[in-house]
Amino acid sequence: MTLKSRRFLGQLGVSLVLLLLLLGHAGGVYNLGFIAQLDAALYDLKVRVFQAPGVDERVVIVDVDEKSLKEIGRWPWPREQTARLTRNLFEQYGVAAVGFDVVFAEADQSSGLPVLENLARGPLAGDGGFSASLARIRPQLDYDGKLAEALATGPSVLGFYFNFAERPEIVGRLPAPVVDCAELKRRGIAPLVASGYNANLERLQDKAAGAAFFNMEADFDGVARRMPVIMEHRGRCFGSLALMTTMAGMGSQTLKPMPAAGHRPPVLDLDGLRIPVDAAARALVPYRAADAFAYLSASDVIHARAPAASLEGRIALIGSTAPGIMDLRVTPVSKVFPGVEIHANLISGILDGTVKWEPVGIAGLEVAAIAVVGLLLAALLPIATPLWAALATLGLTVALTAANFYAWTGAHAQLPLAASLLAVWGLFVLNMSYGFFVEARSKAQITKLFGQYIPPELVDEMAKDPARYSLRGESRVMTVLFSDIVGFTHFSEKLEAAELAEMLNMYLSTMTRVVQDGRGTIDKYIGDAVMAFWGAPMSDEHHARDAVLAGLAMQAALPELNPRLEARGWPPVRIGVGVNTGRMSVGNMGSEFRMAYTVMADAVNLASRLEALTRQYGVGILVGEATRAECPDIAFQQIDRVRVKGKDVPVAIHEPLGIAAELPPERLAEAERFAAAYADYEAQRWDEAEIKLMELGRLQPRQLYQVYLDRVTHFRFNPPGPNWDGVFTFTTK
Repeated sequence: MTLKSRRFLGQLGVSLVLLLLLLGHAGGVYNLGFIAQLDAALYDLKVRVFQAPGVDERVVIVDVDEKSLKEIGRWPWPREQTARLTRNLFEQYGVAAVGFDVVFAEADQSSGLPVLENLARGPLAGDGGFSASLARIRPQLDYDGKLAEALATGPSVLGFYFNFAERPEIVGRLPAPVVDCAELKRRGIAPLVASGYNANLERLQDKAAGAAFFNMEADFDGVARRMPVIMEHRGRCFGSLALMTTMAGMGSQTLKPMPAAGHRPPVLDLDGLRIPVDAAARALVPYRAADAFAYLSASDVIHARAPAASLEGRIALIGSTAPGIMDLRVTPVSKVFPGVEIHANLISGILDGTVKWEPVGIAGLEVAAIAVVGLLLAALLPIATPLWAALATLGLTVALTAANFYAWTGAHAQLPLAASLLAVWGLFVLNMSYGFFVEARSKAQITKLFGQYIPPELVDEMAKDPARYSLRGESRVMTVLFSDIVGFTHFSEKLEAAELAEMLNMYLSTMTRVVQDGRGTIDKYIGDAVMAFWGAPMSDEHHARDAVLAGLAMQAALPELNPRLEARGWPPVRIGVGVNTGRMSVGNMGSEFRMAYTVMADAVNLASRLEALTRQYGVGILVGEATRAECPDIAFQQIDRVRVKGKDVPVAIHEPLGIAAELPPERLAEAERFAAAYADYEAQRWDEAEIKLMELGRLQPRQLYQVYLDRVTHFRFNPPGPNWDGVFTFTTK
């Protein structure tokens, strides 16, 4: 399988994981909170963008505002004032209906009538004059009676609220149900079931045309987007303030539930006006633009100062915006929104037929959309150029958004959008930034990967046939390795001489074990440096491969060594490794005083230079071009083409990554990305190179990428000229 095929399959696999994650959310298998939050934000955006403009003159809010409180007194008012307000609305202003966003659950005692009646039953029980006077003034002091009579002057809808406590409170009297619960359920509508209620006094409820609950419901984030239209209590179903006030204003007594049809949800038919609801009898509130409803001060209505034209034939909602008694809500259009105006918006939407609806089976539709769009992109993006991938992603985003907005404005349908957009953009980001989403394996995994290559020790193998080996000098093609501790001078200054010697013994023992396990020969130790070679005294046709793998294993041994050093109070070490292959002289060399089995040649010097260059690029290992050519099954990343000090001929240097077939796909992908950036760099395409290098730096910060970013910056302002061969010359060792 080619590298390109492996990369395609890797990207496809990651894409499918993302799609399965999104499909599970869309299908209701689990809930991903961030997608729900994004969908809610997109819903709120649509509400704000497509708000109906202008003032709706059919609904007026009679406001118990600060002005009213100053003129009438603190809330709650004596029922006599509420009675005057109600009577004026019907008799003087001719409103179509009055809806109360307030409940009258307790008797009014502000007139003092209860005190007088207690006196008549107690200390003054035998006083006939007192009883006669009380009977004469009782009608004037019976404020609840006055309000009851005022309610009877027109279609008035009292307010009450349901509760859902385990030990429910039941206060007052409920009105007659608005619709048969059994019929609702036959139509696929199962309203929320309340356990208790706080309703109005019986004498008030008897005189009013009806009553309605004013419970509101907030979504998971506290925003009021949908309101219950019908709620159930003990097998009887009651209407909301918006619904019942609309019915009262229209003079309608019949509410007909209709079942879902196709993808359209159930509806409540109100004399031809259809209110789409969900399975729990809730409706989405179609919020209008700001200042959509006229507000009239309640005190102006009580004192008959309000213009008659502002109320005649309209639906009046009595609520409050005064601080301390205002019912504040968070809505898609404002974080501070009067609760009474939510009812007004729903009434307006019912009358206009603009209440939004969510299609039945929307989960299945969303799953199908994600699957089709996602699989298409998952197959195309890995083989598309970045430009075409971006254009396809942008095009699909525009198409999905336009279709969603058209459904909202043209059919009043609310369709989810977040998961589909996340599928499009998630796949784009995954495919364009593949390595960003799949982290490299841990050092422990890399150590385990290379730890499986452990052949018999070299010395044991040589001992089987000692006649084959000689210390005579000879010329062979071999591979040499140099390793060195990075920053050893600064390192050694922190330790006492005895500690430094002990630390070096621990370090060199570890590195020697790695070299010998890799079939190498330790040439010498030069302070903290290790020199080793492969191919002598025992022949090794895979000397280059064994040396590279040993170098990788040396790096892999550090995560085990460093904790031991730190446990002794010593700083951890980092090493650089240089490996090169070439013809060398090997044998016993030295003087008559001292001999050593060693190697000498230009190829040896280059290995030493490569080890020093690891610091320049921030890589652990560098190998020469000849070494790389001898290791077909090892993956390499070309680092540069350089002229080292003392050499005129440029050489390509590479970083070995490991056995290609066993590397994570993302590591190979990173190497390919850098190769592309390097190609742009050699071709003096500075902008393209910079973009690729910056992307690589975001995915996997490395000194190597910063080195090239610095070079690009330099060459952009100091062009190397048309004859530049891309070779970087080092003037130091």
